[in-house]
Amino acid sequence: MGAFLYGISLQWKLDIRSKTLLITCYIVPLLFFVIMGGIFTSVMPEARYTLIQSMTVFGVTMGALIGLPPSLVEIYGSDIKKVYKANGVSLYLGLALTNISAYIHLFLMSIILYIAAPLIFQAEIPENPGMYFISLAIFIAVSLSIASIIGLAVKDQAKTSMFSIIVFLPSTMLSGIMFPMELLPKAFQTIGKLFPASLGYKLMTESVFKFESLLLFLLIFALAIAMCNILLRRIDK
Repeated sequence: MGAFLYGISLQWKLDIRSKTLLITCYIVPLLFFVIMGGIFTSVMPEARYTLIQSMTVFGVTMGALIGLPPSLVEIYGSDIKKVYKANGVSLYLGLALTNISAYIHLFLMSIILYIAAPLIFQAEIPENPGMYFISLAIFIAVSLSIASIIGLAVKDQAKTSMFSIIVFLPSTMLSGIMFPMELLPKAFQTIGKLFPASLGYKLMTESVFKFESLLLFLLIFALAIAMCNILLRRIDK
């Protein structure tokens, strides 16, 4: 129990001093929402029907892929890992607490967008709010699991940022939040459907639960968890 509380205390201190978390989970997504939300609804008035979903997909994808990996590198690529071991804290706890912390921040950011979009841009609230928030919860979890792989696999901060951007750009550009996926070449449409961003956007815009939309999500999540387990075992050696 003492090791668990120590892990929570350490993660809290890391979160407080983390500028990356503040920038990627709040400042940039909300700034993007204010600027692009105005552009989208001016150029394409019909964009207000999916504005909440599209802005949320961008914010969650950025917060997960750009914000989480550096936090993991800070733990597992530095002396903090030795501090964990010296105090009897499992390395798995570091990954779990970092993900929980990022999950809370991303969910809060998503709630801000959910409330602000109708007030600022007269965006339409999802037809089925319960279905929307369940889809959002799943989307955040899957996005963080992919981001965790990057954070555990790459030990250098600069390289981590590079890999994060390499995954982030196609995730957002091919997700359908900027323009309909039907306008993309068939090859790009196929590639885009493999990213959590496009799957999350599709899931959050549906008003009725469809198991086939969730199946690929669950498969990606299971594979990501297995990969994180393998990477943590290597780090622990």
